[in-house]
Amino acid sequence: MRVITGSARGRRLKELEGQETRPTTDRVKEGLFSALQFEIEGRRVLDLFAGTGQLGIECLSRGAQSAVFVDRRADAVKLIRENLALTALQDRARVVAGDSMEFLRSLREQFDIVFLDPPYGAGLLESALAHLIEFDILAPHGIIVAEHPAAVTLPAVAPPYQIGRTYRYGKIAVTLCRRGADEENEGQDP
Repeated sequence: MRVITGSARGRRLKELEGQETRPTTDRVKEGLFSALQFEIEGRRVLDLFAGTGQLGIECLSRGAQSAVFVDRRADAVKLIRENLALTALQDRARVVAGDSMEFLRSLREQFDIVFLDPPYGAGLLESALAHLIEFDILAPHGIIVAEHPAAVTLPAVAPPYQIGRTYRYGKIAVTLCRRGADEENEGQDP
């Protein structure tokens, strides 16, 4: 598992032992970042269910402004910190040890890109997506990147959110959910 490009290009990341964490495969990661390549620089990233932290680290390597990594497992939190140190990206990162759903409930900031890659079959993807939308955590024009089994279809979402394209990689799929602009700010210069 390596960083694909950017300031930490080629750096090998450490992985967690055991089967509880399922890192995003290189094929999926390359496809995903090909789709997002022009939407990362200067953005604020949230990597929920972060595992090894590879998705948020890839964003930081590609010029994201900052990234927050959340995982409940102590070994994952330790590994994320080690991977951030290996890539020299810890100055723009915050690692949170705790439950992802509790973190969403207490959050008082918005993000431009949110990665959702919870354990499959636990019902956490749908719940996390619902919480992100309910608490309006995504900034205008932000993107939720949801990795899930290819057989799963994400539920419909209410405006200003919209389910976008789904990319399929064998048994794995990645769906992009985008948030539109706030209506009162639409058409105004920032």
